[in-house]
Amino acid sequence: MAQATALTYKTPAATKSFDRRRHSRVKVNILGRFMREDRLEYPCQVVDMSPGGAAMIAPVAARIGERIIAYIDHIGRVEGQVVREIEGGFAISINAPLRKRDKLANVLTWLANRDVLNLPEDRRHDRFTPKNPLTQIVLPDGRQYQCRIIDLSLSGASLRTDVKPEIGVSIDIGKMRARVVRHTEEGIAVEFANVQNRDLLEHHIS
Repeated sequence: MAQATALTYKTPAATKSFDRRRHSRVKVNILGRFMREDRLEYPCQVVDMSPGGAAMIAPVAARIGERIIAYIDHIGRVEGQVVREIEGGFAISINAPLRKRDKLANVLTWLANRDVLNLPEDRRHDRFTPKNPLTQIVLPDGRQYQCRIIDLSLSGASLRTDVKPEIGVSIDIGKMRARVVRHTEEGIAVEFANVQNRDLLEHHIS
């Protein structure tokens, strides 16, 4: 996760600058998916975001003015229009009411500071141990390693493994796509590209 830039943790001083925070941009590294006007979906990685806009790395280009609907980890559904091209992707302006922008500002504050201030991880989903804890991870270069699932939730997992890919790297776990978010004594912690259904999760990850 990138260091916090314009946003600050929610202290009284930060609360006083709430209006400015609505438009502050933060360097992030969040996975998601987006749909173009032709209704085709593609994966994406959000690298810069504010309550009013986002910059995305994507495998396909989008034309200026095109309407985009995206589903982004931690953020949820956002929609907007492409306003400019960037290297490897594009930037959108986010269409959202004031209330949703305020909520988005709060989430971005947490994302920007959870590593800097050692804030607790997002634990929206209970953790459990799957019936079959054995699985396999595949790195971007195709290398494969057997590993064991320590615990699992609908949004992420802790894995016991000897190999430790760099934080931020996308890997495959079974049939699941995930991103490395932390190194542990026993291995790595990952978060999934999308929140999963429990039954399908156990089936696809083992």
